[in-house]
Amino acid sequence: MILQALDAYYRRKQMDPDPSKRLPSLGLEDKEIPFVLDIDEDGRLINITDTRSGEGKKKVGQRFLVPQGVKKTSGVAANLLWDNAEYVLGVPDTKKLEENRKKGKENEYLIRLLEMQQTFRSRIDGLPVSVHEDAGIRAVLAFLDSFQLEVLAGLRVLADIQAANPIISFRLHGDLDLVCQRPAVVATTANQTEEVPDGMCLVSGAPAAIERLHPAIKGVWGAQTSGANIVSFNLDAFSSYGKAQGANAPLGKAAVFAYTTALNHLLARDSRQRIQVGDSSTVFWAEEPHELEGALLDLFGEPPKDDPDKNANAIKVLYESVASGQFSVGGPGTRFHVLGLAPNAARISIRFWETATAAELAQRIKQHFDDLTTVHAPHEPEYLSLFRLLTGVALLNKADNIPPNLGGEVMRVILEGLPYPAMLLNLAVVRCRAEQKPTYARAAVIKACLNRHIRFRKTAEKEFTPMLDPSNNNPAYRLGRLFATLERIQEDAAGGPGKLNATVRDRYYGAASSTPAAVFPTLLRLSKAHLGKLSAGFAITRERLIGEIMDGFDADTFPPRHLALPDQARFALGYYQQRQAFFAKTEPKTPEETQ
Repeated sequence: MILQALDAYYRRKQMDPDPSKRLPSLGLEDKEIPFVLDIDEDGRLINITDTRSGEGKKKVGQRFLVPQGVKKTSGVAANLLWDNAEYVLGVPDTKKLEENRKKGKENEYLIRLLEMQQTFRSRIDGLPVSVHEDAGIRAVLAFLDSFQLEVLAGLRVLADIQAANPIISFRLHGDLDLVCQRPAVVATTANQTEEVPDGMCLVSGAPAAIERLHPAIKGVWGAQTSGANIVSFNLDAFSSYGKAQGANAPLGKAAVFAYTTALNHLLARDSRQRIQVGDSSTVFWAEEPHELEGALLDLFGEPPKDDPDKNANAIKVLYESVASGQFSVGGPGTRFHVLGLAPNAARISIRFWETATAAELAQRIKQHFDDLTTVHAPHEPEYLSLFRLLTGVALLNKADNIPPNLGGEVMRVILEGLPYPAMLLNLAVVRCRAEQKPTYARAAVIKACLNRHIRFRKTAEKEFTPMLDPSNNNPAYRLGRLFATLERIQEDAAGGPGKLNATVRDRYYGAASSTPAAVFPTLLRLSKAHLGKLSAGFAITRERLIGEIMDGFDADTFPPRHLALPDQARFALGYYQQRQAFFAKTEPKTPEETQ
């Protein structure tokens, strides 16, 4: 199903009315080529064109349609008329040379370098005789016959080439296209893909020439930089019925080219149809052009620094589309596919796969943001991206500390409309307790997890509202409110928030949220001393609030000896919302604040 959907997407992109957005035809691939050797018809080097744009390490080379690359393993295998600097020019890679020198294998590396050059030359020599008559091919062969490394000695780009071992190709001076894009070469590449059928393709259901080795998928975060595979059989244990390699999952060459080209296009660095969620590289596409195809990145991704409202604006458009049932591009019934990929040694594992209509997908995403909605400070974002959500519950708020499977699992439950994983709630509670502070992200996670649990289990418990809910009589929620009130009274007695180096929250939050009976009697006793420092009217206001909160408790069971983890979550949410309520409404000022 996944490969069939990717094959269909490839065929859709092949028919795109905009030629610049079409995917390459069979036998070709879209490749970033940082350096182009401009040569004349006699093979003399005129210039080395640096096609890169950007600054520093973020420089990106221009992309060209070139003959499809070969699958490289530990052996020597060259591409046709383009490859890295080792193959094309015999320029040693500085890092590899130094590593081999330390191992005492410098000579072996230099011999291998010579073999690479010879293999690159052999690929060109193997072209039909008629192609050798092309002016571009003659020029390339003449260049390779006469080239010496000393020619590059005075060029500024030599250092970049030695350090990065970049992809290099050729262009005949005065042409716009590369030599590998000349009509004679392209026609030969297309003819080589036509082979006699030797099996039944699982994607098309028709007889086809079965591909033995599938091209690598690149762009999956954490996978090998040279690429990895979804379909591969490299050990006898993976094979069956005496079949070898690709014959175990027979796919025609055309289908293999289609699904790998489509997936590499979706995973490209500049793609707007991919998002990184934890360790899961997530791509999405529709069966026909649709507004959501380009919107999901804005919905879940972190907004750019130069447009901080992009995320919020995209979500507002989504809400309007769900309300009206209409999209600016595409219909509500358009089928959507979302694929989550994660690295697994030399292969790529499927973390999740979801197919739904645009209307279903939009409704589930809207429900996700509805569940997350909670009161927050004015300077905080209206909607939380997945990155902020996951880092908010991670150790030290660092992406590296997000548990490996959590990102993909959260994305899956959002798209399928299921309850959030228990790990997400556990992490939020643990971080609140460890850092003695519920934050906006953690409170949003707690509210969303609790409400979905209530909704799916159909319990009698009342769902939590985005803002403080004085009518919610849950004991743990009210304990959190009480703790926030006692902290506020302490701050009032000291002259207002920010006057104390440490409050009761810094000292007692962990114990108060897990073993209330051990802490609250002491806190209530201390609060009377703090109330004595306030003006009579202000003290009465605070005492009345304490009375309203404690009115929901059973005198025989207050304070409870222990709170289970879900109740610790309710405690954190009650504390957070009560704390936000103190800053959201106008309150009487203490005498010290009025001075």
